Amino acid sequence: MTGVWSWFVVAIVALNIAGCVWLLIYASRKRPGEKVAGETTGHQWDGDLAELNNPMPRWWLILFVGTVLFSLAYLVLYPGAGSYAGTLGWSQVGQYDEEVAAQRAREAELFAGYAGKDVSALAADPRALATGERLFANTCSTCHGADGRGAPGFPNLTDADWIYGSDDAAIVASITHGRGGLMPPFATVLGEQGVAEVAAYAYGLGGRVMEPALASLAARGSTRFAQTCAACHGANGKGNPALGAPNLADGIWLYGGSFDTIKQSVSRGRNGRMPPHGALLGEQRVALVAAYVRSLGER
Repeated sequence: MTGVWSWFVVAIVALNIAGCVWLLIYASRKRPGEKVAGETTGHQWDGDLAELNNPMPRWWLILFVGTVLFSLAYLVLYPGAGSYAGTLGWSQVGQYDEEVAAQRAREAELFAGYAGKDVSALAADPRALATGERLFANTCSTCHGADGRGAPGFPNLTDADWIYGSDDAAIVASITHGRGGLMPPFATVLGEQGVAEVAAYAYGLGGRVMEPALASLAARGSTRFAQTCAACHGANGKGNPALGAPNLADGIWLYGGSFDTIKQSVSRGRNGRMPPHGALLGEQRVALVAAYVRSLGER
């Protein structure tokens, strides 16, 4: 705070305290012509309910004086008068740093028991899983849900379908570095009819029973799928974890499995983004979250 603004704040504080002192003195003095205790102000209700003009009780006045004295003591001990730091040297930043340091010390004690353990070992430790669950709730549940079942565009972590692989290293890599899933739009390449044919073919990959109209579209879409989509999703549509290309033949759909939704995916593409959490969590916490995520699929 600059000198000018510091003095401005000091002046405001001093004026407020002086105003309170003046008001107390004024309210406690007996003025000429003032009515004595027991007299009424002339206001009366319901025949016998009168408003008295009694002076302020002394104990009440003493409490007000105490608040003024408290404010003066506070301004001496703590910052409140411009840039003056107070004799105790307290600051909200300093208190925050102390609390963070104390929390870090408690966390270090907690996580010391997990040091050096890999994901598999942590997944077998109920206490580690409980810690991983809390970390998951704070960091991951916004997108994947409190139960890990995801939402449209956010993978379900409780099933057997893993876009980038289900081994420990793949899960740790996903949490640490994040993932960027990009499917380009094919509306221009395929045209409206081609998009419908490819969508119908993808719709039927899981063995669904289709209406004759959709079956006809799917029959024509197989060639287009092989030419346009197989490079990522594979010739049989079972995906490619190395590329993050979802399996289209298992009946599990990231954005929804209706024909219209699939057609929208083919036409407009999809752009999914999972942010990296390595810097936020650190290696040990990432391992704990990975252990908990792995346990979700085993329940």
